[in-house]
Amino acid sequence: MAEDKDVTAERILEAARKRFAHYGYAKTTMAEIASDCVMSPGNLYRFFPGKLDIAEAIAREDEMIHLADLDRLVSAPTGNAREKLTEYFFSELRSTYRKFEEEPQALEIARIISVKRPDFSDFRIDSERAMIARILAEGTKNGEFNVSDAKYSAEMVHSAMLKFRFPQRWTHATLPTLERELTGVLKLIMDGLTPRAHASASAAA
Repeated sequence: MAEDKDVTAERILEAARKRFAHYGYAKTTMAEIASDCVMSPGNLYRFFPGKLDIAEAIAREDEMIHLADLDRLVSAPTGNAREKLTEYFFSELRSTYRKFEEEPQALEIARIISVKRPDFSDFRIDSERAMIARILAEGTKNGEFNVSDAKYSAEMVHSAMLKFRFPQRWTHATLPTLERELTGVLKLIMDGLTPRAHASASAAA
């Protein structure tokens, strides 16, 4: 019986993941991926037009898992907005930093996709900013923040945090150093978002 198309596509992606992780994106060929899947290159092209399409499919799978994790954090009934915003950015920093440390070839793919597949990069950015906007809106509703336009503020906060989203793209700093910097930047941002009366009360506590 013929293998289900979705199963075959996932088998291709898994083979490509292993190839990319071991040899890097540039040194991996479609023929090698096809060989790992015990199929002809022609059959492989029926599923993916090219190597970049495979890399994007892998990145999309990873991003959907990442967004699902963030959604659970944002939607949690416990915790205030400041705690959620802190956990959001520390979660992103730690998961991305560790991924690039454990899979340095993944950084190469991230750079290539950001340049050659801007639509995917835009999707990722829009999705992440929507999560931040939800936290800001929640914080404004319960009095923690004073944000008149959650969407605009989320855009600005996200832009300020890009260094911590893909740290190895911008710096060689260690994770403890980045965590220290993130703590300071987050404090400045959240103090700026906090109503003055609330901020004064927090400082006096």
